[in-house]
Amino acid sequence: MSTATVTASRPPTTTKAAQSPADPKRILIGALAMILVGWFIGNGFLALAYYPQWFSVGLPVLDKVIQALLAMVLGIGGAVLFFFCMNVFVEGLPGRLGQFLMPYAWILPGYFTVGLLLLYPAVQTVNYSFANADSTAYVTPFYKNFQEVLTSEEFTRTIGNNLLWLLLVPASTVIIGLLVAVLADRLSPKGESISKAMMFMPMAISFVGASTIWGFIYDYQSGDTQIGLLNAIVAAVGGEPQSWLTIDRFALNSMLLMVIVVWLQVGYAMVLLSTAIKNVPEDTLEAARIDGASELKIFFLVVVPQMKGTIITVFVTVFIMVMKIFDIVYVMTNGNFKTNVIANMFFQELFVQRNAGKASAIVVILLVAVIPVLIYQVRHFKREEAER
Repeated sequence: MSTATVTASRPPTTTKAAQSPADPKRILIGALAMILVGWFIGNGFLALAYYPQWFSVGLPVLDKVIQALLAMVLGIGGAVLFFFCMNVFVEGLPGRLGQFLMPYAWILPGYFTVGLLLLYPAVQTVNYSFANADSTAYVTPFYKNFQEVLTSEEFTRTIGNNLLWLLLVPASTVIIGLLVAVLADRLSPKGESISKAMMFMPMAISFVGASTIWGFIYDYQSGDTQIGLLNAIVAAVGGEPQSWLTIDRFALNSMLLMVIVVWLQVGYAMVLLSTAIKNVPEDTLEAARIDGASELKIFFLVVVPQMKGTIITVFVTVFIMVMKIFDIVYVMTNGNFKTNVIANMFFQELFVQRNAGKASAIVVILLVAVIPVLIYQVRHFKREEAER
């Protein structure tokens, strides 16, 4: 029997879009439109920054509202229009080239913005750390700024303060947040919601606002009348009112500043840890109870190990925040009475001493200290995602 050979037609290896020719008209219109929109956005923000009188109606509050609205229109509307024009430009390119560039066209502006606002300032700061006070020439030897910073008594004391912050604040935040989460989890649904809302409310307050609130709590008056809550309590029980923020014995004043941060961050820790507690499988708890384990053992040997990832995440997040703490120290003591921290020391060097070189060196030291923690956080996050 003869065998008929059937040749099957193969599908085309390229799509119609990939074979489409270039559209010079779309390319030209898209390119010119992108340039025009970019120029308009840039000059619009420059006008808002340097010529606010152009948008003034004579009422200060209304002027601020108008400027804020214009900034939103420029930022959001301008971005949408820019990406639309860019899309027109890319679609006008030859098929394969347009398909290849399309994803990059959407992500490159974001990378450019990150590079402009984050990477470029970081590189420039490292560069300035080897320069003189006004960044007009490099110092000799090139490590002079770092040498002066690292060998100064003020920096040594400041590093000690930062280490104390790092030892106490993240651990205290996690422990108190975990305690509150466990206690709230045992309440009725309504009681749990109310208690969590009360604990989370400080998160809505800025660090400067919280410092002002606690400034009244720590306030000291030289007379008999005390308006500060803490001194009023001390006086009521027969004690002697104190100027708490000027006491540097056992770093008491620094620890009083730490209380403010813990008060602010406990709500954040509580929310994440409470979610982790609720995600612990109920069958593991029942198995432990059947084996006769007490509630305390169940918590430490069953619950805590299963929420280890969340605990580490909260700890590291607060740890990074504490490494660059500034607002509270600046508002409450401005680093006086041996309460200074690295970020406030940088502020003083740059804006009080007018020494950009030493200020940049301080920032670089802080950056180097933060990088290992960030690397650990990223690896921990990837490991957690892989285990899910």
